[in-house]
Amino acid sequence: MRIPAHAVCTAIRDDIVSGVFEPGGRLTEEVLARRYGVSRVPVREALRTLESEGFVTTRRHAGACVAEPTEQEAADLLELRMLLEPLAAARAARRRTEAHLKVLRGLVRLGQERAGRGQGEDLRSLGAWFHETLAQASGSPGLIALLTQMRRKVAWMYAVEAPARPVDSWAEHGAIVDAVARGDVERARALAAMHADRAVAAHRPRPRAAVSSSQPAVNMPSGRH
Repeated sequence: MRIPAHAVCTAIRDDIVSGVFEPGGRLTEEVLARRYGVSRVPVREALRTLESEGFVTTRRHAGACVAEPTEQEAADLLELRMLLEPLAAARAARRRTEAHLKVLRGLVRLGQERAGRGQGEDLRSLGAWFHETLAQASGSPGLIALLTQMRRKVAWMYAVEAPARPVDSWAEHGAIVDAVARGDVERARALAAMHADRAVAAHRPRPRAAVSSSQPAVNMPSGRH
């Protein structure tokens, strides 16, 4: 069964974000095709997509390589995210559906319960799910796509420390949802801006560890997204 390019793109992106492929490292079609067990055609398509997203760059005489973002580019990315997340919250206050509210309230309930019990192992994934759902509630496809791409790149460029007081962080999430539910656009925007501003302090530039030049093959499932 032919594995689609978007699945190969996801696999390569995940390996870049996790540090399997270091910034500046070459990405040859032949090696990638062998690693993911696919032909070179979907690899070529995936590399074009990743170049448009900023994860890959093409160098003369070297071909495709992992991009090497500068400190300024990383800082700019966080600043843009701080601007766009409040916008998403404000639009969610206008456009959210009952289904969005149900998921957001459920996530806040789970987050508050686990934070209160000191069960921090799942809070990071719950927080990511919360912000993804809030973006979806904005009803703005372009904004959703930008925030999705930014979340991936932030995860690539930064390590994020757990909040010192996770209960307070989840109380902020709850207040944002309350404002969204009431349709209070400006309060949703202001609360999301304050939450994003505090979250930035937890971001640290991610150190780049050395990676072996010989990577094991990956047995990709055909249904990977």
